Amino acid sequence: MTTVSGLLDQTSRTFALGIRQLPGTLRDSVGVAYLLLRVADYLEDNEVMQPATKIRLLRQWAAVLQDQEDVRAFLAALVDMDDALPDVQAARHADEIWNAFQALPEEDRGLLTTHVAASSLGMARWVERGPRFDTEADLDDYMFEVAGRVGHLLTDLFSLRSPSVRRRKPELMELGREFGLGLQTVNVIRGLSSDPHRGWLFIPADFVPGARSPGELVRVPPSDDAMVVLRRLADKAAGHLDAAVRYVEAVPRRQWGIRVFCMLPLFFAVRTLALSRHNPDVFTGEVKLSRPEVRAIALRTRLLAPSNRWLRGYAARLAGPDGRSSA
Repeated sequence: MTTVSGLLDQTSRTFALGIRQLPGTLRDSVGVAYLLLRVADYLEDNEVMQPATKIRLLRQWAAVLQDQEDVRAFLAALVDMDDALPDVQAARHADEIWNAFQALPEEDRGLLTTHVAASSLGMARWVERGPRFDTEADLDDYMFEVAGRVGHLLTDLFSLRSPSVRRRKPELMELGREFGLGLQTVNVIRGLSSDPHRGWLFIPADFVPGARSPGELVRVPPSDDAMVVLRRLADKAAGHLDAAVRYVEAVPRRQWGIRVFCMLPLFFAVRTLALSRHNPDVFTGEVKLSRPEVRAIALRTRLLAPSNRWLRGYAARLAGPDGRSSA
């Protein structure tokens, strides 16, 4: 039997690193939430299913979460799996993830059901709509479904365990949405070379100079217009990540595990953005942090997480002279 911990490592070592810093039952709930979301991500992102199949399965997964469908029926409906995606392991072991979900505290289960089902249905809506982003608001709507809702889910889970977070919950819910959009905008930049191959290009038409189409921008070598769009996406990501810094600042300093959990993806995103902002290579391959960089960021974060002054200064340092994370 595959353990939840093992599945976390198989689907994302980076997020597994942060999840393991969380205390007790919160670690269990966030780990299961992450894997439930990875099942939905697999259904949306795989390149072997037709759109109609993706829509049906995303809705079926939401029904499983709402206890309206048997997880065994969902598993039986999964065919022609895409082994190229790490998330396929979460989909294949959906029954084990479901069993781990059932073992969580009742209030946590209710939150996971609400947010993960809503995210799955939001993904289904976007698969049905298709890869068309006329405006920045369209892109934000998509990113809210796949990432902004995660910020809401985490804030709800944190507020159950921290009276200080609970008192600031309305503010943190909005900042949590921005946090999710920031991480996802960096993912959009990272995917500029690969997403077009699966028929998706997350560039709003109103970002493109003149009358050119977004599809023209991913040609190699990239044009001047493509670099203009890249910088605009980078500015957008930086603005959202500024809000993410404010989110972490609002988490009580004594909540060390929550702060480390939030800081790690924030810092990784800020640094990835700095490496991508003026880099034409994003149109030909994914820009990644080196393993020594990841280790150094993780070590510093564990040591200095309680300090808001350090948080803001380190984010600014990672962002570099063109970043806005020091705002």
